[in-house]
Amino acid sequence: MMTDTKEKTTLKTSVGADERQSVQTISVGSIPTSEQEFNDEIENSEENFNAMYQRMQRMADPNHLHTVSMTELYQTTYKSRPPIIDGLLYSGAYILAGAPKIGKSFLVAQFAYHISTGQKLWEYAVHQGTVLYLALEDDFQRIQGRMFMMYGVEDTNDLHFATAANKVGNGLDEQLENFMREHPDTKLIIIDTMQKIRETGGEAYSYASDYEIIGRLKQFADRHSICVLTVHHTRKQPAGDSFEMISGTTGLLGCADGSLLMQKKKRTALEATIDVVGRDQQDQILYLTKDPDTQIWGLERTENELHREPPDPVLEVVARLVSPEQREWTGSPSELAEAVNMGMAANALTKYLNVKHGRLLDEYHVSYENKAKHSGRRVKLTYMVVDAVEFEATD
Repeated sequence: MMTDTKEKTTLKTSVGADERQSVQTISVGSIPTSEQEFNDEIENSEENFNAMYQRMQRMADPNHLHTVSMTELYQTTYKSRPPIIDGLLYSGAYILAGAPKIGKSFLVAQFAYHISTGQKLWEYAVHQGTVLYLALEDDFQRIQGRMFMMYGVEDTNDLHFATAANKVGNGLDEQLENFMREHPDTKLIIIDTMQKIRETGGEAYSYASDYEIIGRLKQFADRHSICVLTVHHTRKQPAGDSFEMISGTTGLLGCADGSLLMQKKKRTALEATIDVVGRDQQDQILYLTKDPDTQIWGLERTENELHREPPDPVLEVVARLVSPEQREWTGSPSELAEAVNMGMAANALTKYLNVKHGRLLDEYHVSYENKAKHSGRRVKLTYMVVDAVEFEATD
C-alpha cells in the first residue's frame, strides 16, 4: 500500500533584515512635497546610480575579490539543500561506491522506485518526484527482469531508464538539461556507472579530471536542486580509511557533497554495510540484509543514530501564523515581531529567520520570504503542505 507524501516547495528569495535597512526604498510617507525635496531625491537617485555603476566596474575587474560582510551574510536568505531522502540523500552530487557485483545496482534501483512512488524507504521519509536512471552497463531486458523481481507488476510512470548516454563535457550535460525541461519535477538522477560517462585517456584518473567530473555534476544538481547519485567502483587493495578504497583520486570525494560506501565481508553474503558521510548531514552506518528472492535490501539497524534537533520555539510560533485554512501571512518585519510576541526586535527576528528558513520549510512546512517593496520590506509566510495524490499502479 502506497503512503501519501507531502510535497514541499521553497521559493528563492532576496532578503534583508528590516525596512529601515534599505537606503534606496521610497516609502509612502517620503513622497516629495516640495521642489527642494524633489531635487534632493533626484540627486540621491543619481548617487545611487553612480554607486551601482562603480560597483559594476569593480566586479568587471578580473582582479576584484568579491566579499560579503557578516551583516550582509545575516541579511540574506540562502537557498537550502532540500532533502530527497530525509537523513540520507540531499540535493547535490553523491557517490555510491562498492566492489563489483555486490548489489549496488539493486540498491540504487530501490532508491529510484521509492522516490518515484513516494513510498518510505526503511525508516526514512522520501520526497516524491521523477527519477532518471542511467543504467549504462545494462540493457532494457535486464532492467525489466530486475524491476519485476523486486516489485512485480507495481510499476510507475515517474521512473525513467536509459541504457546509453554521452560523456561528461561531450553532450551529457545537454541531455540532462533536456530531460529536466521535459520533467521539471525530477528529484533524482542516477548514473550507473561513472566509468561510462568519463572520457578515457592519459589524464583520465588525474585529480583535476576527477574533480571536474564531479564538479560538473554538482553544478547541474545545485542549479536544479536535485540529487545526482553516481555509482562507482572500489579498489581491490585495502586502505587505511575505508573511503580511500574508492577508485580514482581524492578529487572524487573532494568535490562530492556526500558519499556512500557499500561493503560485504564476502561477495555471496546477504549482509552488507553502507558508510554514509556528507557535508551537511550526520555520518552513519547502515546494516542491510538482502532478501534472496526479491533482491531487495532491508535495513536491520543503524549506527550513530540521527541527531534530532530539539523543537525551536521561535519557528513553532512563526509557523502557527499560517495553516491549511489561512495559508498566507503578509506584513512588515515589525508586524511580524509583534505577531510573534517573543521579545525579539524585528531586525533580530528576520536575521534569525534568514538563517533558519530551511528548517522552517523542512520541519514546519512554511516558506519564508522577505522582499524589498516601495513601501518597505514585506515578509510573506506560506503554508506549503499540499495533499499528495495517492499512487496507483498502471495496467
